[in-house]
Amino acid sequence: MPAARVEYIAPWWVVWLHRVPHLGLRLQRVDSTFNPRDESYQESLLFLGLVAAVCLGLNLIFLVVYLVCMCCCRRDDTVQTKQRNSCCVTWTAVVAGLVCCAAVGIGFYGNSETNDGVHQLIYSLDNANHTFSGIDALVSGTTQKMKVDLEQHLDRLSEIFATRGDYIQTLKFMQQLASNIIAQLSGVPVWRELTAQMTELADQTGYVEYYRWLSYLLLFILDLVICLIACLGLAKRSRCLLASMLCCGMLALLLSWTSLAADTAAAVGTSDFCVAPDTFILNITEGQLSTEVTRYYLYCSQSVRSPFQQALTTFQRSLTTMQIQVVGLLQFAVPLFPTAEKDLLRIQLLLNSTESSLHQLTAMLDCRGLHKDYLDALAGVCYDGVEGLLYLGLFSLLAALAFSTMICAGPRAWKHFITRGRDYEDIDDDDPFNPQARRIAVHNPPRGQLPSFCSYSSGLGSQTSLQPPTQTISNTPVSEYITLPA
Repeated sequence: MPAARVEYIAPWWVVWLHRVPHLGLRLQRVDSTFNPRDESYQESLLFLGLVAAVCLGLNLIFLVVYLVCMCCCRRDDTVQTKQRNSCCVTWTAVVAGLVCCAAVGIGFYGNSETNDGVHQLIYSLDNANHTFSGIDALVSGTTQKMKVDLEQHLDRLSEIFATRGDYIQTLKFMQQLASNIIAQLSGVPVWRELTAQMTELADQTGYVEYYRWLSYLLLFILDLVICLIACLGLAKRSRCLLASMLCCGMLALLLSWTSLAADTAAAVGTSDFCVAPDTFILNITEGQLSTEVTRYYLYCSQSVRSPFQQALTTFQRSLTTMQIQVVGLLQFAVPLFPTAEKDLLRIQLLLNSTESSLHQLTAMLDCRGLHKDYLDALAGVCYDGVEGLLYLGLFSLLAALAFSTMICAGPRAWKHFITRGRDYEDIDDDDPFNPQARRIAVHNPPRGQLPSFCSYSSGLGSQTSLQPPTQTISNTPVSEYITLPA
């Protein structure tokens, strides 16, 4: 008997997202039941993306109004006010950069969680496909043995036992048992079509997930580069870097709102599926599998009986009866017909191999293995996947806030750079307290104090030109220069 089912419980964030109002493009209510083939349901998810687009438009309008006000308002501030504004712009940019870095960290975690959930889904689909393919292989192999291999041995034994009617009756009974086994195997569903669909789903999911993960990784790198450019632009007071930051920041703002729209629609749609996954699977498999078989694998409880139990029991009984008949023929017919021993031994090996296949088939048809894969897939999608999408949505909001703040602070920093350059131009170049004059003095020291190259070259012919003139010593007595008093 199958073990008790491990209950799947939708997490609270899935229930919360499922309660988000579903509206069509005409603002009419739409059923929130997951139905991706319904146009109205598709419009409800598209409407969520349009809400993010409206928020982007409002954000851009706010930025335009702010920039226009910045350009139109001209005030002659004092030196203290200018310093205070410069400090405010610097700290605003620093806080915005920290928020952006925190958003990137949250985004990395969300991207990893979503990627882990999707890979868990693909892994579970591959396991289920392996089980379904194994069931089909066992059923087709056993049917081949009963129809072809066993039939050939029975035909040769019919020729050998042609003179014994009782042995012929035994062979006909074995043929009936083989036909009964084939009939029971025909009741096992053929999973080939479902396996092909699940394989295609796994391949497409892996392809989309790879580029989704890579796109977010590139977006994270772009955000960090923009933050670095902003820091360098403020540190070096470079207008070129500041202009580059403003352009790239506008691009990052657009990408942030776009990713928020995609994350919101994907999270709400996935949550609609995760609230009632059994119902959706029952609906899409209605034409391919019987409801009894689908419910058996979805719920896998002790109260649900296996739909294959009767067929497997009949299979086992027929196989056991055939093995008994073969043993009887080996004991009583071989002494009379020695040439029949070879075919009977091969039939016995064939039946033993079929019994081994029966045990494997019974294990594969049991609901516990496939139900575990089903629960693992739900855990990957509804827990890790949706949780990661929520973190990515938070990343997009924080990134949009950070870049909006940077774009607002950028023109103030630009205006401060221009104002500071004009203040330097108004100071006299000869002013020793002028920073520009001091920089010029450092790079261009005064040359008047150094002898020129020409003075050295002209003095090579006369060494006396480099010596001070000699003084004439007079021999006149001192008394001639001093007049003594009378």
